[in-house]
Amino acid sequence: MIYHNIYKSWAWTGGHADGDNDLLHVALKEAEEETGLKNLKLLSNGIYGIQIVTVDSHIKRGKFVPSHLHLDCCFLLEADEDEVVRIKEDENSGVQWIDIDKAVEVTNEEKMKPIYRKLNEKLCKKYIG
Repeated sequence: MIYHNIYKSWAWTGGHADGDNDLLHVALKEAEEETGLKNLKLLSNGIYGIQIVTVDSHIKRGKFVPSHLHLDCCFLLEADEDEVVRIKEDENSGVQWIDIDKAVEVTNEEKMKPIYRKLNEKLCKKYIG
């Protein structure tokens, strides 16, 4: 997970598609940009989860961004936890492997907790057992 500078919370990696229709490409690019991980592997076929999330107004790169909605498309990616990670200072101030049981607890974004819980439960049923 990354410690997101704007939301001041631990979160999964992510970003805007900005016109790119290949959402998997966007997810892989954002995960690499925000963590430094290069050897990412897709574990599921297609989108793993999709939800509409409200984004509160905030300041980004010195500019006001009004509250709006995001259509979040999640992909299930696997990475080698021995691979070196790094932060992306303009977006996050931490990158850390966090146990799946703690992922919901560490986020400060209350609206994200049910989403993380739902997707983690799905992960545990299908891949962990």
